[in-house]
Amino acid sequence: MCNDYSCYFVGSYKYIFYTKFMISITRSRGFTLIELLVVIAIIGILASVVLASLNSARSKGSDAAVKANLNNARAQAEMHYDSVSPNSYATVCTAATGIGVMLTGAQSASGATSVVTANATAGTATTVVCHGSATAWAAAAPLVSEVGYWCVDSAGVSAKRTNPVAANGYACPAT
Repeated sequence: MCNDYSCYFVGSYKYIFYTKFMISITRSRGFTLIELLVVIAIIGILASVVLASLNSARSKGSDAAVKANLNNARAQAEMHYDSVSPNSYATVCTAATGIGVMLTGAQSASGATSVVTANATAGTATTVVCHGSATAWAAAAPLVSEVGYWCVDSAGVSAKRTNPVAANGYACPAT
């Protein structure tokens, strides 16, 4: 007659739960379509906000990598200068002991298409440029999150510039 799930005992009376109450409980399970759509919309809005923040952080990270590569190039260029006899920066951009690896790293981080080491070529928004002479050198790479270039040279400059290194230029531009 009654099993454990259909009867409730209070004193000597039995209450059978085959009433509207049990039927209404079984019908109220789950979520409505509107509730599910609202939750999906909220998740979509939150995801778009997070993705926008990640893109900004990613481009700032690329800029930090460009700056780190070129700042490391300054120290390597000085070691190259000391290792060449007579002391010279003429091959600093292309020699095995030069800064070529750092320039390639800056190219990869900035998304530039190439590394240009010909002194007669000016830097562009899509190239990393390095010029070297016997007494001076300069290198610049485009930045990702802001307009401009990160420029380093043998005079100790390491700063953001609006313009890249000019053709036959061996110092970072003033602006």
